[in-house]
Amino acid sequence: MNEPASNHRGVLHLSKVFADALRMRDAYTRLHSDRVMSLSKGIGQAIGLSSKELDALELGACLHDIGKIVVPDAVLLKPSKLDEREFAIMQSHPSVGADLIEVYEHDDAHRIADVVRHHHEWFNGSGYPGRLVGEAIPLLARIVTVVDNYDAMAVRRVYQGARPHHEIMQIMESEAGTKLDPEMFKRFVQVIDDPRYAMFKAS
Repeated sequence: MNEPASNHRGVLHLSKVFADALRMRDAYTRLHSDRVMSLSKGIGQAIGLSSKELDALELGACLHDIGKIVVPDAVLLKPSKLDEREFAIMQSHPSVGADLIEVYEHDDAHRIADVVRHHHEWFNGSGYPGRLVGEAIPLLARIVTVVDNYDAMAVRRVYQGARPHHEIMQIMESEAGTKLDPEMFKRFVQVIDDPRYAMFKAS
């Protein structure tokens, strides 16, 4: 195994350790991160990302919710809709996570941090924290956004039940061009229908 590949595996293992630390508070988050990581990498491969870009995408997807480690249990695990104050607290997690990653001595720390910081941006500029529009949102973050939205609806949460695949796809199709990058959504459709990713498909 060459040195870059070995280093990537080491950082990925460390990322999963951090995700496991978060799982001790919220069991959903670690499994969610694993699913988002796998499907995001599938999209990355489908659009021909370089191996370096795929490595950054994999790490960014694995760590996209790591900032939730500072969100209080009363907010993170609340079984009902968040109020305005609580939602503002929840909205801090992308920036917190990105700030944590940027201080890490890794060649792609900034690119990985961009994935984490911007995975809640909307394609039309209505997201957070930067209200970035369209292709101003980093490509890797746009990929994670699509997958993150699918998985959030595919799995039962404390505040909502799991939705079936066909319903999720209808919702996401209606959001393509507003919330989601329409081109990345098209690529996601190809990936989620690929038999290799059947385990991640909602029933």
